Amino acid sequence: MGKKLEFTDLDQYLFGQGTHYDVYKKMGAHPTTQNRKKGVYFAVWAPNAQSVSVIGEFNDWDKTANPMEKAGPIGVFQVFVPGAKVGDLYKFFIVGMHGEELFKADPYGNSAELRPGTASRVADISSYKWNDSAWMKSRLEFDENKNAMAIYEVHPGSWKKHPVTEEGETGFYNYREFAHELAKYVKEMGYTHVELMGIAEHPFDGSWGYQVTGYYAPTSRYGTPEDFKYMVDYLHKNKIGVILDWVPAHFPKDAHGLANFDGTAVYEHEDPRQGEHPDWGTKIYNYGRPEVKNFLIANALFWVEECHVDGLRVDAVASMLYLDYGKSDGQWVANKYGDNKNLEAIEFFKHLNTVLLGRNHGTVMIAEESTAWPKVTGKAEDDGLGFSLKWNMGWMNDFLEYMKLDPYFRKYNHNKMTFSMAYAYSEKYVLVLSHDEVVHLKCSMVNKMPGYLDDKFKNLKTAYTFMMCHPGKKLLFMGQEFGQLREWSEERELDWYLLGEDNHKDLQKFVKGLLHMYRKYPALYAVDNTPDGFEWINADDGDRSIFSFVRKSPTKRNNVLVVCNFTPVERADYRVGVPKKKQYKLIMNETGMLEKPVVYKAEKQECDNREFSFAYPLAPYGVGIFLY
Repeated sequence: MGKKLEFTDLDQYLFGQGTHYDVYKKMGAHPTTQNRKKGVYFAVWAPNAQSVSVIGEFNDWDKTANPMEKAGPIGVFQVFVPGAKVGDLYKFFIVGMHGEELFKADPYGNSAELRPGTASRVADISSYKWNDSAWMKSRLEFDENKNAMAIYEVHPGSWKKHPVTEEGETGFYNYREFAHELAKYVKEMGYTHVELMGIAEHPFDGSWGYQVTGYYAPTSRYGTPEDFKYMVDYLHKNKIGVILDWVPAHFPKDAHGLANFDGTAVYEHEDPRQGEHPDWGTKIYNYGRPEVKNFLIANALFWVEECHVDGLRVDAVASMLYLDYGKSDGQWVANKYGDNKNLEAIEFFKHLNTVLLGRNHGTVMIAEESTAWPKVTGKAEDDGLGFSLKWNMGWMNDFLEYMKLDPYFRKYNHNKMTFSMAYAYSEKYVLVLSHDEVVHLKCSMVNKMPGYLDDKFKNLKTAYTFMMCHPGKKLLFMGQEFGQLREWSEERELDWYLLGEDNHKDLQKFVKGLLHMYRKYPALYAVDNTPDGFEWINADDGDRSIFSFVRKSPTKRNNVLVVCNFTPVERADYRVGVPKKKQYKLIMNETGMLEKPVVYKAEKQECDNREFSFAYPLAPYGVGIFLY
């Protein structure tokens, strides 16, 4: 509330260059005072509109009451509406280039009407008082190459729900309640970060938030923008990092959204071969248009700088990099060199990551990218895309294929578990078991495992141990930590009642032990991205389906030896080769963390091509984690 808001010549210039990084402070709806009158300043970009007016509760949705003026040649329209106030619903009424009448939600709006309503809502996002200065200061030192990262992927609407009321209310937790419940759980379990799905406003619950209409609005399903900030703040006070799913790859065709915004292709390409995803029924952004690039980059900065979020996981990166992604011949247009690389999207990523990470030390940009595109996590100046980390989809596919096999057949697929180390240092990776692996027809994690129910849980423990000790950051989707039996659906909460059963309670306790152990020993996270941190003891024991390796600490203290047995066969006197003639302390096995470590002394006996070794009893589906 201060000086008069207007879209100045400088704003026009920066926006036209694609470098107006806080354009969201001008665009959208902003409560302010002009000529001693309280009201709201509105601004919207509609370059080919004949006229634009703002309609809403403050003018009885009258198309003629508040016409907007063009601020300059770039096509931004603006108006100050006295008497409009926080909480009012509104839309832009646009007369398009060819006389079309369009009713559009605000692309830069900070709040939206609860679906199925589609209007925007005036919000004041400037008044929240943050209490996370200690976190923000310590974040400056965070380095994803050297720090632990164990991410809990959560869909807030279905993690926990209230019972449905007689009025048929949805039963969603408000952001504030959710923050308290989630922080308590995540802290106890030992995750370092949460990654939240479906935060930006979206019309359809079944899209899980991957078809966004309100990029600058935390979804109203769970409360107001202030409630959202409170959640981030509260998680920070509990030393939990917050990563959001972010979707710059495409947007839906809903009438109130970005598609055909002023009667012409504004945000998307005009040519459907460039501007549409045939498989997804969505529009593709025009990354070569400066104002569109600006809309997206400023949005990433909005979440990080305005909402204190610690990083973004960028959805569907591959679909942006390849012009022919999901398309047949004739459905796409080659670039100027005649190939399938989207040069404008490549440039967009370099620009986005350089600016965001350059301005916000200690934050992360994570690519969900499923191909062998080179240097996704390489520096932009070395022709990389500039991401901090990349989801390791190759590891995930091989790992799950192996785990699904009957133990008898695993010996013929031993390389599925060792192959990841052949490319482990080509990128900086996150190992993921995400929501995508446990949805419709894919089975929950525990039901992917072979055998009777008891065997499934034993398999899963061994699998999680291998994952937690393998190089790379970690991500586990909600429910998989306690063996959710049903596939995930956004329509219901997780089956928390299962924790009344021993198998589920026991698995949850085991995963908690793994997480706390992972965070305690730098050997498991501080040297993920160079060969100095990992060494196979035996990568070739296919006949017995046993894997043994060491993770090395940067200080040489508390190195970790890991043994995983992926068959139900007991090895009462299993001998493992070791790097040194030292004592090896067993701190965790298939039963969980040991109250008192068991010490084994290495002796001079050749095993696994090593001079020294020791023998110990390895249980069916047994694991051993030793410190030395």
